[in-house]
Amino acid sequence: MARSIPSHAAALKDRALATLDPAFIGAVAGELGLSWRDTPLALPNLVALFARQILGGNLSMPELARLAGSRFTPEAYCIARGKLPLGLLEQLLDRLCARAANAQPRWKGHRLWHMDGTGVSMPDTPELREHFGQSGGQKPGCGFPTAHLLCLFDAATGLVRRMVISPLRTHDMADVGKLHGFLSPGDVLIADRAFESYAHLATLISAGIQAIFPVHQKRKIDFRRKRRRRSRGKPAGKRPGHRPPLYDRQVLRRCGPRDRIVRWRKPLSRPRQMEREAFDALPDTIDVRELRRTVTMPDGRKATITLVTTLLDERRYPAEELIAILKARWGVEVNLRHLKTTMRMNVLRSKSVAGVRRELWMYLIVYDAVRLVMLAAAARQGVAPDRISFADALYWVRRGNLSEPLPELSLVLLRPGRIEPRLRKRRNDHFGLLTKPRNQMRKAPRRQRSRYKI
Repeated sequence: MARSIPSHAAALKDRALATLDPAFIGAVAGELGLSWRDTPLALPNLVALFARQILGGNLSMPELARLAGSRFTPEAYCIARGKLPLGLLEQLLDRLCARAANAQPRWKGHRLWHMDGTGVSMPDTPELREHFGQSGGQKPGCGFPTAHLLCLFDAATGLVRRMVISPLRTHDMADVGKLHGFLSPGDVLIADRAFESYAHLATLISAGIQAIFPVHQKRKIDFRRKRRRRSRGKPAGKRPGHRPPLYDRQVLRRCGPRDRIVRWRKPLSRPRQMEREAFDALPDTIDVRELRRTVTMPDGRKATITLVTTLLDERRYPAEELIAILKARWGVEVNLRHLKTTMRMNVLRSKSVAGVRRELWMYLIVYDAVRLVMLAAAARQGVAPDRISFADALYWVRRGNLSEPLPELSLVLLRPGRIEPRLRKRRNDHFGLLTKPRNQMRKAPRRQRSRYKI
């Protein structure tokens, strides 16, 4: 007998919060063969405290020690967190995603996944600067190291499945193969135009994974029918200055206006991010579907969208549905905003490479736990998961009584056509920028240290 909606919502909520419970953490650590002493900073308590620190907006260690009743010193917590096994955090994230597997709705039998990259800042230490690097426009001693993150999100629930952490100057395509293993045959990957290439599409097709990508800006696609020109007896040859297209293609079948099945031929040059052996193993040709539509954006302006997909059946996958799925890819930007702005992941606190990785993994665990609470609230309130306010769910997990039933969470208002300029009204203080290292600015004359005389 199927469970009722309230009981299903309560089960989702309990699964989310159990991941942050020391008893569950201890059980998972025991399965991994880890051992610990019975102290206030024992391994299960340490992970629970770490989660509480992230839930509070990445609290400082002295503040966390105060909230915990001063049972330990900030220095002891820092040393213990530095010994936290990264494999335990990865296992906790896998368990959390597995608990939400049944709550993932499918589109025509497919699971939809979003992939995108972003960056986060961190303290300026020699170790982090050497490993991650910093922006080339920053002078030495005046910038901050930045990590490049490549994230894989479930499109239906917003859960993050995995994250690849790399140095700043890393292209998205360099790490995309590390996330293919978390996709199953039949899944559909939606990403931006940076992921659209012959090598990537051929790799996905060989693994049984479908794809929907916008056309890369260097690829020229013309849906007009070309007329044959009569020969005037001149020998065939290349005209002066002629260059072949980026990738050769052959139209196999037309599915409708500006909708066709095309056979792409393998390019001669391999991508820089791909090994020679892997490139040689790619097939010589692949069949893809090219599609173009003109849509109306929320602000009323017209926009032309051209996409490439491996879903070739035009009857099962109509063009309008594929365009709608690609337009919904903006949801990944909202997910990244929740991680970086709402949860304050945009600036990390750890000062070592290992510490940065642990901090980012704990952010993912807490984020997915909040997402499961949102799924429980959506099932209880009878709305779509994206209608539940992420900030309100985070506030309840942070401050609410977790032993009580889940309350009614705030809903995100439906405001179609609402456009806001990406500008700020509040002015910042007019301080100059740091153009030299601080130790040099301290020795500089006072008029150079500040723009204002005091």
